[in-house]
Amino acid sequence: MKKFTKLALVSSIALTTNAMAMQAMDDAALSATTGQDGLSIGIGISKVEIEKLFIHDNDGLAAKGKAGDLGFGGTGTAGAIVIKGNGLSVLDKDGVETNVVKDRGVVIGANYDNGGAYLLDSRNLADLVIDTDAGTGTNGAFINVAAQVSGLDIQIGEIGVTASGKQGVDDNADSIRRGGVDTNYNAILSGLTLKTGTMDANIQLGATPQGAMIKLDTTMVGGLEIKNLGILDNSTKTADRAAGEIFIESIKVTDANSTNLTLKQDISIFGKDDASNGYIQIISHGGAKDNYVKGIKLGSRDAASIGDMEIQGLQTYYGAPTALGGEGYQQGAKITISGH
Repeated sequence: MKKFTKLALVSSIALTTNAMAMQAMDDAALSATTGQDGLSIGIGISKVEIEKLFIHDNDGLAAKGKAGDLGFGGTGTAGAIVIKGNGLSVLDKDGVETNVVKDRGVVIGANYDNGGAYLLDSRNLADLVIDTDAGTGTNGAFINVAAQVSGLDIQIGEIGVTASGKQGVDDNADSIRRGGVDTNYNAILSGLTLKTGTMDANIQLGATPQGAMIKLDTTMVGGLEIKNLGILDNSTKTADRAAGEIFIESIKVTDANSTNLTLKQDISIFGKDDASNGYIQIISHGGAKDNYVKGIKLGSRDAASIGDMEIQGLQTYYGAPTALGGEGYQQGAKITISGH
């Protein structure tokens, strides 16, 4: 869930490259209105659609072991994770299509729930304030980007795996597209909807006196909710039987004994050294969380629910105990993402 939250934030910030619907103020205008030099950007885009998203693994899984062994089945052939439309048509009483991810893999818009309670006051998708600073000492200069992101309504169609296609041949001869092989595709997740509240982040490029490139230190009003999550098992699919599915109506995450969710995270990017490849490190801080999972259905999304599951006061830790030479357990989590 945290990964989806970060993806939504980074996607919103990346939209600054799109000149459409931006409102920019130069230093002089900003100084006159706020008493501070700098650059302010309001991103007024109301919706973002992505037809398909592919993440290609160019060398696949190396062949190893024998049938029945863990990790068996690798061919060393490129494959890809695919996010695409789920192809399901849902019509309202007037015959109007209401499934926004029927033909789109990802649709991102503002979260208009509760009369706009989760939107920025500006009603922009995101507001950025950018300042440059000389810093201190050698190589101390940096850019500071203070980002505010409206609550988001992120709908994802279907997530699966496929064989990677090839650029410049067949259907891709006249584009940079690579895509996948439609006849070699398996769905893994039938889709989900992610709803967030407002988020604040501070980004520093160049030197990072705040201690990390990206710092999240904010309260997401209304918490985080994942809805309509379906996990598919295609190994059970036959000509007469649909793939098995674990379907969850809703997963709600908040601070313990609260309706809101505190986000405290440091995100840093480390370069390659003699010991390892480069990687992204995400350290999450904060207290215990409550989780409520509603409407768990086994076999299919139309099956009767087996009930709800509630977890109160979930707390994770990272670090080694002092008895083993570590600095002791720290509340939160440390996640490292790298290639291999």
